[in-house]
Amino acid sequence: MEIIKTKLNDVLIIEPDVHSDSRGFFMESYNYLKLHKHGIECEFIQDNQSLSNEPGVLRGLHYQLNPKAQTKLVRVIAGAIFDVAVDIRQGSPTFGQWVGVILSEHNKRQLLVPKGFAHGFCTLVADTQVAYKVDEYYSPEHDRGILWSDTGIGIEWPITSPILSDKDKVHPKLKDAEYNFEWGI
Repeated sequence: MEIIKTKLNDVLIIEPDVHSDSRGFFMESYNYLKLHKHGIECEFIQDNQSLSNEPGVLRGLHYQLNPKAQTKLVRVIAGAIFDVAVDIRQGSPTFGQWVGVILSEHNKRQLLVPKGFAHGFCTLVADTQVAYKVDEYYSPEHDRGILWSDTGIGIEWPITSPILSDKDKVHPKLKDAEYNFEWGI
């Protein structure tokens, strides 16, 4: 397993060891002890999965407020996505900055999105399935979002006219959003 740092210190790319032969491949998609050895000490309690039928489906930018904030470990089972994390921790030297990573069934990379980051992704191909682990249950009362196209953040999405849910169309910009994360706490 390889852990790759991104320009946002706590957002990590995880590359599992993949063992391939003529039959296909085998990999551990999650191993608590191996992650723990790298300082990743989340206790994941729920697995989620989504299917997007078309390329250009954009989901996000989502997060939950404290005390129900979630760390996510995201991977692609089928297809490919452009996966994004945005730092929304007040006082952080990278507040409002973003990182984007391509996750696919072929590269088998995973993205660790800690608490204090908004998360979203855009599908790059049809029939994309995304699976992710979270360390807190979904809480509608704490569910929040930021507008995917906020020019103050400036995410360079690979599409201009995404397919969005009604909810994702109306999220506020970061400057108007509610968040309660402090850097270093």
